[in-house]
Amino acid sequence: MTMAAPAAGMRRSAGDGLRGWPLSIVVIGASGDLAQRKIYPALFALYCQGLIPEPFHVFGYARTEFELGAFREHVARRLTCRYTPASCCGKHIQDFLSRCHYVRGGYDGPDGFLDLYQEMKIFEREPAANRLYYLALPPAVYLDVMRGLGAAGLVSCGAKAGWSRVVVEKPFGRDRASSDRLVRDVGQVFQEDEVYRIDHYLGKEAVQNLMVLRFGNRLFEPLWNREHVSHVLLTWKEAIGVEGRGGYFDENGIVRDVMQNHLLQILALAAMEPPARADANAVRDEKVRLLRAVAPVTPAEAAFGQYGAGEMNGRRQRGYLEEEKVAPHSRTPTSAAVALRVRNDRWEGVPFFLFAGKALDKNVNELRIRFRETPFGLVERPSGWLGNELIIRIQPDEAIELRMLNKAPGLRMTVQPTTLDLKYRAAFKEVIPDAYERLLLDVIAGDRSLFIRADELAAAWDVFTPLLQAWDEGGGQPEVYSFGTPIPDFARRLANRHGIPLE
Repeated sequence: MTMAAPAAGMRRSAGDGLRGWPLSIVVIGASGDLAQRKIYPALFALYCQGLIPEPFHVFGYARTEFELGAFREHVARRLTCRYTPASCCGKHIQDFLSRCHYVRGGYDGPDGFLDLYQEMKIFEREPAANRLYYLALPPAVYLDVMRGLGAAGLVSCGAKAGWSRVVVEKPFGRDRASSDRLVRDVGQVFQEDEVYRIDHYLGKEAVQNLMVLRFGNRLFEPLWNREHVSHVLLTWKEAIGVEGRGGYFDENGIVRDVMQNHLLQILALAAMEPPARADANAVRDEKVRLLRAVAPVTPAEAAFGQYGAGEMNGRRQRGYLEEEKVAPHSRTPTSAAVALRVRNDRWEGVPFFLFAGKALDKNVNELRIRFRETPFGLVERPSGWLGNELIIRIQPDEAIELRMLNKAPGLRMTVQPTTLDLKYRAAFKEVIPDAYERLLLDVIAGDRSLFIRADELAAAWDVFTPLLQAWDEGGGQPEVYSFGTPIPDFARRLANRHGIPLE
């Protein structure tokens, strides 16, 4: 995460080793939901802004049987012209689709990847090319796919052949040991600096702004410590269940799906020390240092829940155990609360409370910094006042709010809570890019600031591995809460133990 982003014109030509060589972007798992919903629309948005180096082509690869025309129709369904006038939208879509190609093949052998190689060489037409591989696939097949790419000669060796980069989605393993194995196995095909472990939350605008908010404003940094902060609360709520992802979710659960990656990454950015320099490695060095200072969470500092049936928007919503591909007696948590401690001078004694859950009352992801009360009582506090609070809403409707006390207009000294708020869509005229747009552009440019380094991944797993192992090996049951619950009782009880109010 750089302190100052390059201008669009600079970003267009950024990236080591581009040299005008052809760029091949390969989406493996191209027929899946992630590719259709996020990856192709993000690539199209970059194309519309002239941010993908020419010449380029996009190759889809999957096991699904597709004629080329049908595949392009599949891609086109989610393309929108956010950056171009409506009058030329159709032309941009057709031009982009003309660069999209498809190869059918399996993931567990070299034959399909050899077919992919032959298709790519038709359009690369150069002795050297730059290649970006996006693995929109379950992690279980990563290694087979990477070995297939290597065996087919699709991974470049040496600068004169162009660069090869691979993007992999979470979860990166199930615990520290499996994560280490995955890092080692991937390293047989790709070098560490060629691997881009994507956490799309790091591309979200409000998360990007954390660096500027903290280190670009004198107002906040002097208060950003245990002397002034009472607690830190990170909340992630979804108003939907597993939505057809029952098999995946039942294998992983809410901690592996959300907490160990999304929330811990946001925590690291919010709590780390100022980087020595505004470059990728300096920022990631501080994130690693912070994560290593987080004490591994114990079962005593965690609580788990699982959604049952309930009513929302006038309709019955089924419980988790009724979902397709969920084991009938599953213990998989769909909601969790944990209290973390950061063992360093800045944060000693400050609880960091993480809460995440599905099938709750609304969709929201936000970071709340609650400040301690003033030590003198010159101003009478109104009922229910809990202290100054800085709220960074990551989604939906990105915003920054600062809650404080003010005198209400009038002849009496009446004090009331007020909120200073900055809503991104009202304050800024620019289109807010999707996280995948920013992250894919960074991969093309070779900027690894927003991607997770191997030692950072290991440090993140160290925080949660003891808890996950204890849960997987134990016989405890998650506490059932009704679909549409605002905050489950188990989370409130744990938060109350730490004096943290949950809203």
